[in-house]
Amino acid sequence: MKEENTRRRFIKRLIIGLLSLEVIYIIFSLGKSRDTSNEDTNLFDAGSTNEFENNKTYPFHSKKFYLSRFSDGGLLAISTKCTHLGCTTNYNNVTQTFNCPCHSSKFTQNGEVMAPPATRALDYYKMEIKNNRVLVDLSTPIKRDSHSKSQLTYA
Repeated sequence: MKEENTRRRFIKRLIIGLLSLEVIYIIFSLGKSRDTSNEDTNLFDAGSTNEFENNKTYPFHSKKFYLSRFSDGGLLAISTKCTHLGCTTNYNNVTQTFNCPCHSSKFTQNGEVMAPPATRALDYYKMEIKNNRVLVDLSTPIKRDSHSKSQLTYA
């Protein structure tokens, strides 16, 4: 009986110790993520401006955006998320359109609605060019009703 009591006490202490370590880790992780004051933490380096040809769209599926480069050299990072119900759009290189497989919404290369049920353009992300690198701010997609040239970023 005494040996069983000691074993139970050991197991309880072991579980309490492991849970305490987990709580400390979680608190430390939360504090660390809030403490980052570096504004570049949400910037994704998509590559060199020389890597992107005019009139082409490049998928970045893991980051959930497409990078379009237009004939005038302007760049636009467009969200893959359809503005109708949030399905992931596909890009068709032949027709140069974004197509939603869920409800057949269709968008132009710059993200404007071509065919409903979507009622507004695809969201986009702010970008900047530093040292010839395309940096996309993935922190918050920007909602828009239509496309304007002011949404493009130039090298």
